[in-house]
Amino acid sequence: MTTIPGMILAFDTSSAACTAALFDGSGLCIAKADEVIGRGHAERLVPMIAELLDGRTAGEIVVGVGPGSFTGIRVAIAAAQGMAIGWGARLHGMSSLALLAASSSGTGVVATAIRGGHGELFVQQFDRESLHERSSLLNLPPQQAADQATADLVIGSGANDLVAARGFGEALDAWPSAANLMRLPRELRSLPPKPVYARAPDARVPEAA
Repeated sequence: MTTIPGMILAFDTSSAACTAALFDGSGLCIAKADEVIGRGHAERLVPMIAELLDGRTAGEIVVGVGPGSFTGIRVAIAAAQGMAIGWGARLHGMSSLALLAASSSGTGVVATAIRGGHGELFVQQFDRESLHERSSLLNLPPQQAADQATADLVIGSGANDLVAARGFGEALDAWPSAANLMRLPRELRSLPPKPVYARAPDARVPEAA
């Protein structure tokens, strides 16, 4: 394999989509792949990346850290860590919700909403132009999430749930695309490569008496 100076590999499997993109030293996307597969990220991700790389390696890897599917997030981060070690590449995390917000265009604020466990939603709002955060990341039942997400446009797998709960707005069923990496503010694409689950795990260690 040949390492291309400045090349960046980005990928995310936090949702039903498996998405990857390759960027040259100027930040131009030179190859991308987006597939909505539901399940099976562990089997599809590495072949997808191999097809994009076509015998090359990247000097930097940026991986989606969530929130979203617990399994999907772990699959992506484990793959990224292995590649970073093997290639001697720099490794960073990116906000999966910011990447989802990058699917929108226009001005104003966009709300992202994706389905989590127990019928709850992960919600966060972003500026549609700069993609800077406009609210904290929350994990709430749809009715409570509806009280917090005020943007007219809501995108993501939970968009219809949120719009139905509050009774107004436009719902857009969209998925993250790694090709939008460079639209993200630097602070949202240089996160620690650790999972962002946004809620406590279901299993808890019993407290000492």
